[in-house]
Amino acid sequence: MSIGHTLLGLLESGPRHGYDLKRAFDEHFGHDRPLHYGQVYATMSRLLKNGLVAVDGIEQGGGPDRKRYAITQAGVADVAQWLARPEKPEPYLQSTLYTKIVLALLTGRSAAGLLDAQRAEHLRLMRGLTERKRSGGLADQLICDHALFHLEADLRWLEVTAARLDRLAEAVGA
Repeated sequence: MSIGHTLLGLLESGPRHGYDLKRAFDEHFGHDRPLHYGQVYATMSRLLKNGLVAVDGIEQGGGPDRKRYAITQAGVADVAQWLARPEKPEPYLQSTLYTKIVLALLTGRSAAGLLDAQRAEHLRLMRGLTERKRSGGLADQLICDHALFHLEADLRWLEVTAARLDRLAEAVGA
């Protein structure tokens, strides 16, 4: 995810402070990985330097000055271009899991055990996502569906790999 573009998109509804941007980001996108304040302010500094946001006002209080940021026309155009550009599908041609399976075979360890452990981990995560989907709102349902579909594809791959494990062992020379 492009944090910069996401923050720019959030600014399209009106100027906000860094604290408000973090809160809006976490509410909509940060359920599993909330944004750190340092990340917000570093990103806003970069966007300011690149002319995609401007300081709309500065409030003084008991602590440090609070800048309010507004998106510029260049920022609006940048978000529009980013939204229109399709994401590159991730084919996972070289995955860590595949590497672990081959190394297990090459080193005489149990690749079948590794596949079983990975299957159990996938199922554990799928149960948690299914519960979150059941108890969440529409946004949770959609993001959980996305993750669940990917995990289902991974499970199919685990099954196919388990069925071909002897052939893979021969192919890698184990």
